[in-house]
Amino acid sequence: MKISAKTDRGRVRPDNQDSYAVGEMTGGVAWAVVCDGMGGAAGGYLASTESVRIISERLASSYRPGMNETSVKNILVSAINAANVNIYDISSTNSEFSGMGTTVVAAIVCEDTVYIAHVGDSRAYIINSQGVRQLTRDHSLVQNLLDVGKLSPNEAKEHPYKNVITRALGVNETVEVDFCVESFSKNDALLICTDGLTNFVSTDDILKSTADGKVYEFAERLVTAANNNGGGDNITAVVISH
Repeated sequence: MKISAKTDRGRVRPDNQDSYAVGEMTGGVAWAVVCDGMGGAAGGYLASTESVRIISERLASSYRPGMNETSVKNILVSAINAANVNIYDISSTNSEFSGMGTTVVAAIVCEDTVYIAHVGDSRAYIINSQGVRQLTRDHSLVQNLLDVGKLSPNEAKEHPYKNVITRALGVNETVEVDFCVESFSKNDALLICTDGLTNFVSTDDILKSTADGKVYEFAERLVTAANNNGGGDNITAVVISH
């Protein structure tokens, strides 16, 4: 597997509340976790970094080659639930961190299959010669309005509440985790990222930045593109390809 990853605070925010981790396991399996914290500089940073740590440790210790879809789903969902409990407990018992939370996208890439679990509005995409295809569905106010036809896609891009999410780790004692499975061909690339990328870089520009196949440069290019378009939020991108 080829992996590139980068996080950056952007050009506006004083701190970076995004966190990520990536790794490889035996059998040519890759994994990645991306989180976008919220709840003030200290709280957002703690929520994202602790969630990445817990989920990463769970994935690395629990995954075994040859696992079926149900087993992989259980690993991803239980890891995210463990992170949720931890963040919720900290925010409930320490007023300094009250209200903190984080989005999460976690992925395991195994040969011709990618398994994804997520909460919030950080996203996963497949990039290939057919274009850029979003795999996750945002847990956000704007997405809900889109789903019921009260907003058009163009209106959604400029909506004043587009950053309001309806689901996050650490906000409640339990959290609902979405899970999906996608095929992963030889020339596919998996992108997982925070909204600091997707709010500032179009899918057309994502495709242009990744068209030449130089996977190890992709994350750097995408972060640079977001900064060149304003860099109004923290930016994190992780790309995994065969």
